[in-house]
Amino acid sequence: MMTAASASNKTAVLTIVLTSYLMIVLDISIAITGLPKIREDLAFSATGLSWVQNAYMLSFGGLLMLGARAGDVFGRRRMFLIGLVLFTVASLAIGLAEMPAWLLAARAVQGVGAAILAPTVLALLSTNFPEGAARTRALAYYSMVAGVGSSLGLVLGGLFADWISWRVGFFMNVPIGIALMLAAGRFLTETERRSGAFDVVGAVSSTLGMTMLVYGMVRSAEVGWSDALTLSAIAAGLFFLVVFVLNERRVQQPILPLWLFASRERSGAYVARMLFVGSVMGFFFFTTQLMQGVLGYTPLQAGLGFLPMTVPTFAAAVAVPSFTRHLGNGGLLTLALAFLAAGMLWLGRADAETSYVAGIALPMILIGFGNGFALGPLTVAGVAGVADKDAGAASGLVNVAHQLGGSLGLAILVVVFAAARTGGFEGREPLAHQIATAITGAGVMLVLALVLVFTLIVWPRMAVRPPIASTIQD
Repeated sequence: MMTAASASNKTAVLTIVLTSYLMIVLDISIAITGLPKIREDLAFSATGLSWVQNAYMLSFGGLLMLGARAGDVFGRRRMFLIGLVLFTVASLAIGLAEMPAWLLAARAVQGVGAAILAPTVLALLSTNFPEGAARTRALAYYSMVAGVGSSLGLVLGGLFADWISWRVGFFMNVPIGIALMLAAGRFLTETERRSGAFDVVGAVSSTLGMTMLVYGMVRSAEVGWSDALTLSAIAAGLFFLVVFVLNERRVQQPILPLWLFASRERSGAYVARMLFVGSVMGFFFFTTQLMQGVLGYTPLQAGLGFLPMTVPTFAAAVAVPSFTRHLGNGGLLTLALAFLAAGMLWLGRADAETSYVAGIALPMILIGFGNGFALGPLTVAGVAGVADKDAGAASGLVNVAHQLGGSLGLAILVVVFAAARTGGFEGREPLAHQIATAITGAGVMLVLALVLVFTLIVWPRMAVRPPIASTIQD
């Protein structure tokens, strides 16, 4: 039976790791509604501005597995503190940035800090809360932070950009980071350290591969697919990714153990998560432009415009344990993706004359419920059947799928957005048409994720379930 002291300590651990994860999630979205102000203040080009997000997500996703391995080797408490220091210092540097290169370099360093923090956070949850109801509840809170934090970041980003400065969103990480360092020193205990080597070749090749691939795709949206640099970047990206896979097959201690893909459920969860996160990143990115660039909202109004998604996300995430008991993990994930796909395809019908309530708020409600329901089951499926000693690797892969899925998915949707450019409309209509096409593309990605989940996670479980008559007879 758990004592009061142990219950209190678990509450403190949960509070520390979830607050840390909230800080990471906020940073992904808080800049979006402030992007026009960032571009204006630092004289970014239109193409360069996209790297405010990409520099963070690519260094974050590319180094996640190395960060997870570091937690296993050096201890998760130690690496948690190192990641927190890097993230906090980089946040201060971003807030003080006076030129694009300065900001992008700091965003990349911030991504490195997040790459250490994120897998450590999830691994600490996995090791402090045993598999079953306790872990499901903790992961539901984790999912709630991920879902609500994204929407909250958009509101705060708009508020700061409108009333004070976009820099405030990054400055606020400093006192929060310091408080978390003090709390971690008191409440987190060090985990067992394991001997092991670092797969530097794997980390570098995967990061370079994804960066070059995303760069080539984003560049193609501006200059076309016949551009030599575009094709060279994509070819280089694919080359480095092949090197990465070959390296992981031969190295003794890979940052990405390929056996993690041996489970059909885990493999389906990783790919579905990439499709899910890529579509949601596209939703945030393009819906912000729809509200500000087409409908004429201010950054604050655009941020508040996401509230119909925030409340359902929160409610759905809180209800995940209850719905899981009734529907099962796969059943709830299927429902979540169906809600998301329906809401996204509905939103994809928006044009320059769309009313907020019917064309934006109502589909956002569906997207919010789907968002809140999806992350918990995806995370549970992504770490299913993994022993405690491998929790860091599995947690790292969940986060890799999350961050790289966001970068790659957004890059694909940017290409869709550019391909929809047409001279057949006037005024705000061209931009509205491109945005609607990109959001529809996000809906198609969710339909693919739904098919994948049903095929690899739900149907196999249904197929092995004993017939009702046989069960009654037994």
